[in-house]
Amino acid sequence: MPRVKSWWRLKKTRHRDAVVLSVISSALLLAGQLPLQQDLYQEYLLPVVHEPLVFVFDVVLLILAYTSYFGGILVLLGGVNFLWGQASRGRFLLSLGLGIGSIGLLKELALAVLSSSSPVSVIVYFATSLTGLGLIVGCASYVLMHEYALMLKKHAKSMWRQWRRVRRPRSVRRRFRGSANAR
Repeated sequence: MPRVKSWWRLKKTRHRDAVVLSVISSALLLAGQLPLQQDLYQEYLLPVVHEPLVFVFDVVLLILAYTSYFGGILVLLGGVNFLWGQASRGRFLLSLGLGIGSIGLLKELALAVLSSSSPVSVIVYFATSLTGLGLIVGCASYVLMHEYALMLKKHAKSMWRQWRRVRRPRSVRRRFRGSANAR
């Protein structure tokens, strides 16, 4: 019969899997916007280079228009925090990044529906785009992080119970001593 893995081995395995999936998800989310960024400078910023206020305003609008970059960066930061052992912060940053990435995907889906007016093209676009694949892999990483956090919580609970069994309060010890002496 194979030996059962200790909780520490399971922790390390799940820990690595979730971090690797979050890095892959981050790479997919960042690469999903890359083809759209090629001509942004020439199209939006180059005509207003000589007007500084309009240029700054256009830069801010471009940053807001392409928020899935922030999603990819937040997913990567969530994976790094999770790697450092801060599971709750890592999960929060990962979920925030996935939410921001999904906003970027919804923008792309709206453009796909407007151009083809077919719901089937939306499903195909979600399954084949890098942003959609990044969101799917990110959700898998989030689930693994959740399982890891639950495992740590259960282990902490069992360790707490074990510690409480070993250390009884003094009042309980005295009662037992007093009842033994009274007999």
